[in-house]
Amino acid sequence: MAEEIINRVASSKLVVFDLEDYYPKGERVLFDIKDWLYEGFVLREKDFRALVKEHNWEQYQDTLVALTCTTDAIVPDWAYMLLSINLQPYTKKTVLGNLDALETALYQEIIYNLDTTIFKDKPVIIKGCSKKPVPSSAYIMISNTLKPVAKSIMFGEACSSVPLYKR
Repeated sequence: MAEEIINRVASSKLVVFDLEDYYPKGERVLFDIKDWLYEGFVLREKDFRALVKEHNWEQYQDTLVALTCTTDAIVPDWAYMLLSINLQPYTKKTVLGNLDALETALYQEIIYNLDTTIFKDKPVIIKGCSKKPVPSSAYIMISNTLKPVAKSIMFGEACSSVPLYKR
């Protein structure tokens, strides 16, 4: 008679936390202002303000925007502030930086507002290998958030995890 196969992972108290499950929906937009600068390097206030006034801001409805300048131009803070003010009625979120900075800011907000009570005194595995662009910083943030409540923290998959913390 064959011995019954028991899935010990499914019957354990182990909680799998997948950052990908929290990945915010929405189109990501990199708004590079280099094309709004004279020769890509000089911000001329009058010309810049004219471009801001003429721009179709509605095209950013419900998007997630990263404001950046990919040239070595020195851009005054007020320029980004002005762009942000014009984007604000339309975007879900606007940050200064590249798309990685945007993802980090999104996860920072999600993890900060996370209800950790379901992880209290439980062994937690933080799943790795996501298909979506989860920033490395999000793994650090969730580790630090779970440490005060979890019994233990591991990284990877249930079949091959790396232990990180045990109370």
